[in-house]
Amino acid sequence: MLHRPSPGTIPDAAGSYQFKDRHGRIIYVGKAKSLRSRLGSYFQNPVHLPPRTAQMAAEAESVEWIQVDTEVEALLLEYSLIQRHQPRFNVRYRDDKSYPFLCVTTVDEWPRAMVVRGAKKKGNRYFGPYGHAYAIRETLDQLLRTFPIRTCSDNKFNHHARLGRPCLLHHIEKCAGPCVGEVGRERYDEMVDDLLAFLGGDTDEVVRRLEGDMARASAALEFEQAARCRDRLASVRKAIEGQQMVGARSEDYDVVGLVDDELEAACQVFYVRKGRVMGRRGFIVDKAGELGRDELVSRVLERLYAEDNPLGCPKQVLVPDLPDNQGLYEEWLRYQRGSQVAISVPQRGAKRKLQDTVARNAADAFARHRLKRSTDHNSRARALNDLQTCLGLPEAPLRIECYDMSHLQGSDYVGSMVVVEDGLARKSEYRRFKVRTVDGNDDYAAMEEVLTRRLANYLDERDRPAAERGKFAYPPQLLVVDGGRGQLGVAERVLGELGLDGEISPAGLAKEFEQVFVPGRADPVEIPRPSEGLYLLQRIRDESHRFANDYHRKLRGRRMTRSSLDGIAGLGPGRKARLIKELGGVRAVERASLDRLLALSWLPDAVAHSVYENLHSPG
Repeated sequence: MLHRPSPGTIPDAAGSYQFKDRHGRIIYVGKAKSLRSRLGSYFQNPVHLPPRTAQMAAEAESVEWIQVDTEVEALLLEYSLIQRHQPRFNVRYRDDKSYPFLCVTTVDEWPRAMVVRGAKKKGNRYFGPYGHAYAIRETLDQLLRTFPIRTCSDNKFNHHARLGRPCLLHHIEKCAGPCVGEVGRERYDEMVDDLLAFLGGDTDEVVRRLEGDMARASAALEFEQAARCRDRLASVRKAIEGQQMVGARSEDYDVVGLVDDELEAACQVFYVRKGRVMGRRGFIVDKAGELGRDELVSRVLERLYAEDNPLGCPKQVLVPDLPDNQGLYEEWLRYQRGSQVAISVPQRGAKRKLQDTVARNAADAFARHRLKRSTDHNSRARALNDLQTCLGLPEAPLRIECYDMSHLQGSDYVGSMVVVEDGLARKSEYRRFKVRTVDGNDDYAAMEEVLTRRLANYLDERDRPAAERGKFAYPPQLLVVDGGRGQLGVAERVLGELGLDGEISPAGLAKEFEQVFVPGRADPVEIPRPSEGLYLLQRIRDESHRFANDYHRKLRGRRMTRSSLDGIAGLGPGRKARLIKELGGVRAVERASLDRLLALSWLPDAVAHSVYENLHSPG
């Protein structure tokens, strides 16, 4: 039960607060201008609270807070804690898909252009996101005729540098050939800067320059060069046509569209730079409670600009409704951008028309999402309810852990633990174990070791302060072992020895006939074939089997893959990797003379002699 802290102990200052459940897990994070008055609002008659807030307060057992100096700092801290802990009662976001970006790797010695998805590397320049990968690849293919920077991987770049021959892209004039010195550093950097400027929306200067180059080449009767400029100019113009013009050339702004219901919302964003739509993005918001439109807009702004926004924060953000504290969010965005940012609702004209278009995109995305979720969410809920009913569990198993073993004739014995929460795989919680105490083929002993290590760690961590807890801090409601009555007996014994038999419910899932065994019953539990619960158990079992096999293959491959350079005194992993790279492979090292090895200034003479003697000894 949640106990109210003494009001005198709560500071009357800005900060972030965190509610925790009986396991010490953070279930809700909030921010406040005054922690004292905000926290006081939770300790009232539950009938006066929104249902979701009342449920959160009922499950919480403690509340903590972190005091900061300003509301902006409280906003940043709140977002950081939500991203780190993913509290179940906070708003959650799901990108409707992984959008592709055009990346220019400005951190590289010779920058390259490539299409990427997912996490972004600090220091590189990103443009997009784009709706389709093929569109960005077509654009890049057109631009390479005018800005022929490299698109090859580092391995291919180094390979052609060693060969002294450029690849095909250089011969078809889509790469300037930096790997073989066909272009100087200064000229290459100019091409990279021109490409970045073009992608950033400064297209007029590039067009004027190409038109001038074509005219000068034609006047000098250099018709072949003039034809090249003509083709490059056509490619650039085609790339420009693919960027929708929606405003004045000097305008930079983002347009946000929202469509929502009681549970969720769909957000779409168009990024406008230099008057052109340079990219778009969409995601779904799980509201996790009652949110007004102003609060929803606030959460969306946090998601868009607290992360590494690919095109940066513009001078203006157009939203369908103003956030709940417009001044706070404008101050925060000014802090992010380094200059003034305005948040406004367009009322008329081209910007209002564009926002209507963005809202229609959001409505389409929401309709697709609800069509998918109508079966997805209901099936997960039915699966958990089926398991509670069929297995006789005290509550629906919101956290399920499944264990499996893998080995090859008793060697490279490993175990896997996969986790499902609310019917969805929680891959960040997966764990793998290298079995230490079992000799030979004994699945029961291996399973006992893995379960004992995992549950003993839970007992060790559950009584620690929340900040000191590790990866095994939270118990499952249902523990599934891959196997029949024998494996279930191992799980029961381990739970009993650790005093957890009343807290965690075990079950065994046999591969043959998909039979489910539970304690206290000699016969397997009959779960109907079309049951969502049985399908969920099958998916968990198959995932744990895959995860265990992947780890086993990795260990076996590591053990079986040996090099003639292994075990040489003084040649550690770092020196070995550098030696292989500089000489061009293991075979090249084996063929190298002693003088060649001694000529490497970074390799000690004693190690060079040791390498040569080991590789050329009669054995």
